[in-house]
Amino acid sequence: MADCPQLSIIIPVFNEAKILQKSPTANTREYLGQFTQDQPIEILIVDGGSQDSTVELCQTYADSLPLQVFISPQPGRANQMNYGASLARGEWLLFLHLDSILPRDFLTQIAQILTNSSYIAGAFGLTIDLPGRPYRWLEKLILWRSIYAQKPYGDQGLFIRRQDFQQLGGFADLPIMEDYQFVQKLGKQRGKVAIAKGKVITSGRRWQKLGLMKTTAINQVVVAGYHLGVSPQTLVHWYRGAKPNRGNRTNSDGTSC
Repeated sequence: MADCPQLSIIIPVFNEAKILQKSPTANTREYLGQFTQDQPIEILIVDGGSQDSTVELCQTYADSLPLQVFISPQPGRANQMNYGASLARGEWLLFLHLDSILPRDFLTQIAQILTNSSYIAGAFGLTIDLPGRPYRWLEKLILWRSIYAQKPYGDQGLFIRRQDFQQLGGFADLPIMEDYQFVQKLGKQRGKVAIAKGKVITSGRRWQKLGLMKTTAINQVVVAGYHLGVSPQTLVHWYRGAKPNRGNRTNSDGTSC
């Protein structure tokens, strides 16, 4: 592992064995397989108490990548990301979902933004890994929301200087909406949140499972409930249709996204 990594990539995981066991195709950079040993990065996998083989599967990458696997002292995505940030050695932090694929030149794009003092943080645009014109329109709406409302979400790969993250106090200990609340905090700072030219490709598993209209409607109801002061536990119930499990947001099959 590099002595002084420029970028620390923090990936919270919980029961992700099915994703990690997905066989890569010849033309696809799959998840952890998108990184290389010679990049000035470190990868911190932070597990939230998985009950499957997630930890063991992640550790198989440790010999070929600058990657370490940690167990969060407290479950929940916010706690996992904060714990990863506390261990990070890089000047910059990137919070990434496991089922997301970054642009090939992600490091250059991040550098262009975080070396500019006009920006407090940044994120990428979003591509949903599903075919169909409705998803392309949704991606445009997400881009417009990110640029003009300054509200990128966690699945877009949020990145920030480590010093600024620490000064902001990290993510709030919430079972849901921790990324949204953090972006709200960013909006109160002097700098803007920049949206990089490249896009993160994210898994369409939730949209595929529930359908585009239902997924979008649920997301908007949860955001509205958050602003109306609905309890985080109720928001999780709305989002997943079940009570939160140890603070993690889980699907019916045990995976998280």
